[in-house]
Amino acid sequence: MAKYLITGAAGFIGARTASMLAADGHLVLGVDDLNDAYDVRIKEHRLEQLQKLPGFAFKRLDISKREDVETLAAERCEAIIHLAARAGVRASVENPGRFYETNVMGTLHLLELSRKAHIPKFVLASTSSIYGSDPPYPTPETASSSEPLQPYAASKKAGEVLAHTYHYLHGLDVTVLRYFTVYGPAGRPDLAMFRFCQWIHEKRPVRVNGTGEQSRGFTYLDDIARGTILALKPLGFEILNLGGHEVITINQLIKMLERTIGRPAQVEFGPPNMADMYANWADVTKAGRLLCWQPQVSLQEGVRRLVDWYGAERSWARDIQTS
Repeated sequence: MAKYLITGAAGFIGARTASMLAADGHLVLGVDDLNDAYDVRIKEHRLEQLQKLPGFAFKRLDISKREDVETLAAERCEAIIHLAARAGVRASVENPGRFYETNVMGTLHLLELSRKAHIPKFVLASTSSIYGSDPPYPTPETASSSEPLQPYAASKKAGEVLAHTYHYLHGLDVTVLRYFTVYGPAGRPDLAMFRFCQWIHEKRPVRVNGTGEQSRGFTYLDDIARGTILALKPLGFEILNLGGHEVITINQLIKMLERTIGRPAQVEFGPPNMADMYANWADVTKAGRLLCWQPQVSLQEGVRRLVDWYGAERSWARDIQTS
């Protein structure tokens, strides 16, 4: 049994990672500030489920505040799984300062916690958005990450560079995970999968930026959480992609949701958003070699699980704000 600190524990990936670790008998200290980056009701829903689990404890704090993070120094954890972030490529264009406070300064405060409290392992969540507009497909970790398209991706690049500095100077074992388009039950309501599911169920217009021919390699939540836990092994310093093995266009995704829900979508196309990548598709060869990780949940099965969850939680999920 080990003890792990998970930041962003009420977040989408954080909550599932925490629940898997707790189910395996580990102690988990989750921290989150429950901010309003998106509808806080879904964060409260995830946290409510976590607080039923033995071995899980929660502290509400803001990682962008150094004094908050310093209160964690006495916790004696084996690793920090740093999943807290201001996320969202479009929102970062509107409020870049807030993203840098959390994603850069918050990461720095946690790296300092690792150094001062002698916590030997640091897992850092990053993003496929870091690869910019024209990477090779499927995209390996060696592709350039120096031309991000929005402040969100730039802030995650800054966090990666800081983590490498702490590895070099202080011997901190760091694994950076670049996630590709995660979806699943209780997902982020500002992302397409949750939005489309809600909008089709509730007979609302399905708003699509651009032609809908942009594509994504969607990755089911459980696969991402499983890979995050595998990344706790000592690796020195490594950057790894975790991404889906099935790439489809947004138009194809809408058709899949229509079939699964059993209701047609009222699609409305609008102008493309300059902050959006046109495609993403992960090369996960390295994660397979170092972590023995591969995505396991098919897109059709994952979409069915999301639709089933929404149906079960529809009484309140229909009111979640998606914009």
